[in-house]
Amino acid sequence: MKHNNNHFNSPGPEAQLQKVRFEFTHPTAKSVCLSGTFNGWSCDKPMRTSGSGDWWKETTLAPGNYEYCLVVDGEYIPDPRIQTTVPNPFGGRNSVMRVCHTESASHLHDAKNLPMKNTNL
Repeated sequence: MKHNNNHFNSPGPEAQLQKVRFEFTHPTAKSVCLSGTFNGWSCDKPMRTSGSGDWWKETTLAPGNYEYCLVVDGEYIPDPRIQTTVPNPFGGRNSVMRVCHTESASHLHDAKNLPMKNTNL
């Protein structure tokens, strides 16, 4: 029997899909899409734009860890808002996003990975 290293991404019967919002800012980008383990690394999740360089995409994912990149005008780049990355086989880096079982747990996890702001300046 072959071992499946992605067993932690397999949704069980108790897993509930969570709403996930991706955001990106690039004032000169003509197209931006999401490509990752959640869609077989295809570019079938184009992001929407406000027309002023702000891009976003909402989707639902089962709890688990996902690797992804933003595809900006055909170039794969890690998400600049995500600090957790892993090397990919092409010499670049993939962003890693963790989707928790509840929305509040996801926010707590995200907050732990954001850089701290010094308000004493």
